[in-house]
Amino acid sequence: MYRIEFKRKLSEFVELMTVRAPNVARRTETGQFVIVSAHEDGERIPLTIVDYNREELTIQIIYQIVGYSTKRLSELNAGDYLPVVLGPLGMPTHYETDGEVKNILGIGGGVGIAPLYPQMKKFKRDGLNVEVLLGGRSKDLVILKEEIAEFADALYFATDDGSLGIQGLVTDRLKSLLTEGKSYDLIVAIGPMVMMRAVVAVTKPLNIPTGVSLNPLMVDGTGMCGCCRVDIGGETKFACVDGPDFDGLKVNFDEVIHRLSFYKEEEHLCRIRGGMQ
Repeated sequence: MYRIEFKRKLSEFVELMTVRAPNVARRTETGQFVIVSAHEDGERIPLTIVDYNREELTIQIIYQIVGYSTKRLSELNAGDYLPVVLGPLGMPTHYETDGEVKNILGIGGGVGIAPLYPQMKKFKRDGLNVEVLLGGRSKDLVILKEEIAEFADALYFATDDGSLGIQGLVTDRLKSLLTEGKSYDLIVAIGPMVMMRAVVAVTKPLNIPTGVSLNPLMVDGTGMCGCCRVDIGGETKFACVDGPDFDGLKVNFDEVIHRLSFYKEEEHLCRIRGGMQ
């Protein structure tokens, strides 16, 4: 059993938990994830390890309440226990580039800001110049703003309603940054699949190395189900065991987005059962 040490809401439907998980905390690296379950017979869901503390033997996870299982997870509080915390799983963050990396832009959309946060924090610890662009439907839905502001060399925003930063998409702000003369050795985009595809549509013609995270594809998190098969530069990979981070310039996004539609009916039933219509 894994004790929940701390919990807080980041937005209306997004929550953060600190969980005591000694074996995971001792071994995890940036970019890896865990499988958790809210109760003994519950669905096991993959969640990114947002942060960890090897001394206190804790990890932090962030989840969005979108269906039955995450609703059950949200009903737990500090002092309660999770029956399952399996990990660390997946590969630590690693991006291939042609040369030395000094300037990085991280782009996060919605709950994708959660896995972006530890990557950018690590890049900053490594002494790199780190700029971050965050987006969401509105100001209240852009999470971890204060935490990222503590280390980012520059922080930009784009929201659908214009309540924070420019009114528009993160790709609109990305284009303006590049037009203004900004130069990046690596761009990392994590968020909805259509957002990551749109970012790559901007960076690929400019040959800017671009990393993306395909964690939305993961189901069982171990590669056994085969649901997270992806085409990466003509090679078949599995998001959960070979990723979740990949070279975005090589990802077949059409295939990935099509694969995401496979379980739409089940997801619909899950949301109804969880009262999240």
